[in-house]
Amino acid sequence: MKRVLLSADNEISVYSVPDVVADHLDKYCTEFHSKWLWESPDAAKYHVTIRGSSGVCFDERDFIDYLNKYICKEPSTLIEKLPGVFGENELPEEYAGLPYYNF
Repeated sequence: MKRVLLSADNEISVYSVPDVVADHLDKYCTEFHSKWLWESPDAAKYHVTIRGSSGVCFDERDFIDYLNKYICKEPSTLIEKLPGVFGENELPEEYAGLPYYNF
């Protein structure tokens, strides 16, 4: 398991995820938000319509749920939220250089 940083235009959180996910974080995140959310019947709860436009509403916790339910046998878990940290330039030194994805 490796640590990664995730956010959805909010404070950054640190998660423990399987090595393969951490090593290819962009690929897994893109698959989640660009394909699975739109094509999977299991993602229907994330679909919204606002002013006649269809979209999806989700955050990094939903990505972790997706990993845990559909992709990985090893469970991904939240390590900690980083209060007041909204960008990579604000990260505590111990988290600098970790894979990061903002949805």
